[in-house]
Amino acid sequence: MSGWALILVLLVLGGVLSTLGDRLGSRVGKARLSLFSMRPRRTAVLITVLTGSLISALSLGLMLLVSRQLRVGLFELDALQEKLQDSRQQLEAAERERDKTQTETKRIVIELEQSQQRANTLRLELAPLQKELAQLEAERERLSQDIASRDADIQRTEAELNSVRSRIRAGEQELKELERNLVALRRGSVVISSGQTLARATVRLDALDQAKQAVDRLLQEANLNAYRKVRPGEAPERQLIRVPRSDVERLQSIIRKPETWVISLRSATNVLRGETAVYAFPEVRPNRPVTQRGDVLATTALQPGERTPEGIRTRLNLLLASAYAEVQRRGSLTEGLQFDGSALSQLAQTLMEGPSQSVVLEVISAGVSDSADPVVVTIQASP
Repeated sequence: MSGWALILVLLVLGGVLSTLGDRLGSRVGKARLSLFSMRPRRTAVLITVLTGSLISALSLGLMLLVSRQLRVGLFELDALQEKLQDSRQQLEAAERERDKTQTETKRIVIELEQSQQRANTLRLELAPLQKELAQLEAERERLSQDIASRDADIQRTEAELNSVRSRIRAGEQELKELERNLVALRRGSVVISSGQTLARATVRLDALDQAKQAVDRLLQEANLNAYRKVRPGEAPERQLIRVPRSDVERLQSIIRKPETWVISLRSATNVLRGETAVYAFPEVRPNRPVTQRGDVLATTALQPGERTPEGIRTRLNLLLASAYAEVQRRGSLTEGLQFDGSALSQLAQTLMEGPSQSVVLEVISAGVSDSADPVVVTIQASP
């Protein structure tokens, strides 16, 4: 309800109640009523007072009933004032905190601007330093590479130096061995030269367990041959050949493969007559065809000015040496070529007595030869 309507209601209600009170008081006075043993006049006054009180009570009750603001103001005014005071204090505190925050914010903004300016200054100062740092890092990298290169050169030089020292030691040892062998050769006591074949066999296994038997037979044959050369006249009662066990095992594993193999045992050093051990090493290679019938193994031309006994002999020796090198290149293990010596002598005689003209000499294979087979050749001459 609005304030003006409430005032109007209160005026009307007060007027009505006043009229009723006055009439009630008049009637009580006229009726000469007495309450609580009081005089009529006092009773009328009491009735009038009660009526006024009732008017005030009804007015106040109506106002409280229809006006929430009046109720709040009448009963909660102190609490509201306390809350208002607290709110004002909190607001003042908040305002002070806001002012403090604004002041702090202004200070932070100023410091931030100063920091930004300092950062820009530092960036300007840092740019040449970064460039210089990049140059220094590049220089350091180059120096590191140079140092690494020099270290590598030093290591390579040391490795080469160690290799040279090793070769020098090996050369000194070889020189001593050569000197010893030279003395032995002069005395005629070297019976087996370094690299000389002690035994050779061509094998093809039908079963894997035959590998050990084949190698043992080769070792026995080499032992017998070594005894005949190193200790002639003595019975081969012990093992004279010394071959590393690892080499023997490797040899057995190789020849177990399904192929035809040529096995050789060669002396590792020069051996003197009377020594008690012959150190050897095995060689194994597949047995392959080396020559076919009619293969030309070497060719040379004999010029008219060379048709003298010495020139013909030199040219034939070079031709045979060239043919031997060719069969070795093809994989032959033979230690020389086989040819008819009388036929070669007859050819040399024919060349000396023939007309003075250029002649082509050829060494031709006389048959098929495998790696371990002897190579039989013939020498032919054609204009």
